[in-house]
Amino acid sequence: MRAVVQRVDGASVVVDGAVVGEILGEGLCVLVGVTHEDTEAKAAQLARKLWSLRILDEEKSCSDVGAPLLVISQFTLYGDARKGRRPTWNAAAPGPVAEPLVDEVVSQLRALGAEVATGRFGADMKVSLTNNGPFTVLLEV
Repeated sequence: MRAVVQRVDGASVVVDGAVVGEILGEGLCVLVGVTHEDTEAKAAQLARKLWSLRILDEEKSCSDVGAPLLVISQFTLYGDARKGRRPTWNAAAPGPVAEPLVDEVVSQLRALGAEVATGRFGADMKVSLTNNGPFTVLLEV
C-alpha cells in the first residue's frame, strides 16, 4: 500500500460539480494506492501511521491536535512509466480489490478517533488543496 501525504491548510474533492469531501484548516490530504498483495492488516498499519505521523506544525500529529484527514483513492500511484511513453497500471489492484482496502484505511482511521473526509472511488475527481510548507511525503507499508 502506498500513500502520498500532504500537509494542508484545507482540501476538498468535487465530483460532478458537487463537493463530496472537504477538510478545513490544518490537516492531511492523503492519496492512497493499492497493489495486488495488500491486505486489511496493511490498511490498518497505514491508518495508524497516518494518525501518528508527526508532520503538522511543531512536529505534531493528527492524533495530537485532532486534525482532519482527506483520504482519496489513487490507483495511478502504482503506475509505471519507466519504459515507453505511456504508463502501465499492472501493479495497481483492480477496483474490487482496491476499494474495500481504501475503505478499510478510512474505517481504521475513524476507529482511532480521526475526522475523515473522502473522495468517491472510481469517480472523476477534482482535488483542490493548499499545501502547507509545502510538505509532502511518500509512505509505503
